[in-house]
Amino acid sequence: MVAAVRVHKHGGPEVLTFEDIEVPAPGPGQIRIKQHACGVNYIDTYFRMGMYPSPVGMPFVSGNEGAGEVIAVGEGVTDLKVGDRVAYVVALGGYSAERLLPADRVVKIPPAISYEQAAGMMLKGMTAQYLLNRTYKVAKGSTVLMHAAAGGVGQILCQWANHLGATVIGTVGSKEKGEIAKANGCHHVIYYREEDFPARVKEITGGKLCDVVYDGIGKATFPASLDCLRPLGMFASFGSASGQIEAFNINILQTKGSLFATRPTLNNYVAKREDLIATANDLFNVVASGAVKIPINQKYALKDARKAHEDLEGRETTGSSILIP
Repeated sequence: MVAAVRVHKHGGPEVLTFEDIEVPAPGPGQIRIKQHACGVNYIDTYFRMGMYPSPVGMPFVSGNEGAGEVIAVGEGVTDLKVGDRVAYVVALGGYSAERLLPADRVVKIPPAISYEQAAGMMLKGMTAQYLLNRTYKVAKGSTVLMHAAAGGVGQILCQWANHLGATVIGTVGSKEKGEIAKANGCHHVIYYREEDFPARVKEITGGKLCDVVYDGIGKATFPASLDCLRPLGMFASFGSASGQIEAFNINILQTKGSLFATRPTLNNYVAKREDLIATANDLFNVVASGAVKIPINQKYALKDARKAHEDLEGRETTGSSILIP
């Protein structure tokens, strides 16, 4: 029996139950790992509330990200062995002291990356990687707008976009978060509670607006985010922290400048193993180089997962949060 945090019914943070579960021996193509750290992400709240359906039914172990060492290997697994340091992003099962994983969905952690770093960056960091390099190819001279610039994805994306030579504009909810965003590569900070962010973007850019808007907020920032884009600009809606964007008349994209709009998700970008490895390695390399730092600003014991969710949803967190089994 190992400690885990399960959801037996949908609801608020109070439905997260700390209990013991059985973890069987790994089957063909599987590995079993002892987790050293588990990532906490906003997507975890979507599964907990039922916004995203559980692919394994009820009850389920919460969490989508973690890092640990291989302690057992199933039949047919040839590229991993006991003792290997690995990390993953896999739907559900993350909040547990030990767990099974499909071997083809984990990546080896290089020596320069700690377990805590890996657990705090796999989902957020690989999200930043595909947003910057594949959803819209950011390069020197690009202008980007990042909502929630002091958040987990925000801090990584701002650093990385800055490293690529972009001008980075970020929205935040407080002066404290503004300082965090600036410290992580954000050139211009907009306080969305006090300022009209599309008007400020127009002012900052001298009317040229942005090449791309990265929006993990959702309902509260739409359609105003579209007014921050130059003609033919890209609106990338990758999260719904304030609620999902409702159906809209697609002609709005034409009237605002023949805009592009997409709702990407990491699973599609790393569905092929070669893409998973390439995305993870690009992330590991940029972190190991020092160009992007992974701020683990909140650490909780596994049994305190409820508190972690309360803080996350209360916008009391910055950077990455992890659970320690």
